[in-house]
Amino acid sequence: MINTYQLYQQYADATDPLRASARMLVPVFGVEWPGLPANPLMRKLASACDVFARTQLTHARPDFDIPNVEDGGRTIAVHEEVVAATPFCSLLRFRKDARKDLRKETLEEQPKVLVVAPMSGHFATLLRGTVKTLLRHHDVYITDWHNARDISLEHGKFGLDEYVSHVISFLGVLGPGAHLLAVCQPTVAALTAAAVMAEDDNPAQPRTMTLMAGPLDTRVNPTAVNALAKSKPIEWFEKNMISTVPARHRGAGRRVYPGFVQLAAFMNMNLNRHVDAFRNLYRHLVDGEDEKAAQIQTFYEEYFAMSDLPAEFYLETVRAVFQEHALPLGKLQYQGRVVKPAAIRRTALFTIEGEKDDICAVGQTVAAQEMCSGIRPYMRLHHVQTAVGHYGVFNGRRWDNEIYPRLRDFINMHHR
Repeated sequence: MINTYQLYQQYADATDPLRASARMLVPVFGVEWPGLPANPLMRKLASACDVFARTQLTHARPDFDIPNVEDGGRTIAVHEEVVAATPFCSLLRFRKDARKDLRKETLEEQPKVLVVAPMSGHFATLLRGTVKTLLRHHDVYITDWHNARDISLEHGKFGLDEYVSHVISFLGVLGPGAHLLAVCQPTVAALTAAAVMAEDDNPAQPRTMTLMAGPLDTRVNPTAVNALAKSKPIEWFEKNMISTVPARHRGAGRRVYPGFVQLAAFMNMNLNRHVDAFRNLYRHLVDGEDEKAAQIQTFYEEYFAMSDLPAEFYLETVRAVFQEHALPLGKLQYQGRVVKPAAIRRTALFTIEGEKDDICAVGQTVAAQEMCSGIRPYMRLHHVQTAVGHYGVFNGRRWDNEIYPRLRDFINMHHR
């Protein structure tokens, strides 16, 4: 059987030096000599080299790069620190420094929020904007999932059960009274963790749970992503989507769903949009519109940073979430026990959807409200954000100005 990962590695080995050369040629072609008129052809060559160089995929997590945050009109320094870790994930805290005009006690009283990031081909830094906004009024932690190709086989498998166990364990690190927020894919794991903790009367069960744009019931308004997941048997996905990490990497021999395969799928969904983006990037560079060019460059630097998924987690998610609809049908199991969302009583629930979401359509996330029948009506809230797609639910202007204020107020309402 052909190892797709090995073919990709050979392609990257052959083309990455070309991109590196193009990157070095940008300043050569783009230099303007004193006393000589600007040469339009050289500027076009520099722009073309820049665009080509930026088509390179990377496999290392970018920096969160959140040095400070505005809190109550004050600029406060932020420091990243790992407060717990496993071979598969680091629990990262964004600790805010107390200043003379802001008492340490004030910061310690801010609600603790655990952000559960997706394990879906990108790194947790995709939620940089989400974290930065939450930091205005909260003590923020995030699941910083590691790239599966860098995890040695000696650490064993990682499936949906292990994912849920991580969420439960990290909530235990935060302690009683914390708040849980999951974006997209991990809404299923977050709801499962909350249900298990409620049934066990775990003292660290979250005070609130916010589920944002997640595939909790993909029978509702199925999208192209949902249709693809149901178009083939699970054996087809295992045969065609799973590869083995090449020998040069620390996770050599581990079976993974490669990040570059996920990226190809995402890009094909909106191929014309991505092609137009690179055309616009070229035009902005040629025209000297540096600010507009920088916006596109920044987005694709993050978008092309790929993380591989453990094969077990990918296949179990496709089967249980997208093919069998196990959670809404009451058949999902965690470590051999049936998951019971109705057991949740002390955790308030907020579900958020985007009107134009073409990945997790309207109706798929709010389905949690019916599943969690044990939560009292005054502890529930649902919001559909108009004029945003999937990404706009947790990043951008409407997230900052319209969604986040509702989330902040919901957490405050149930924090005490």
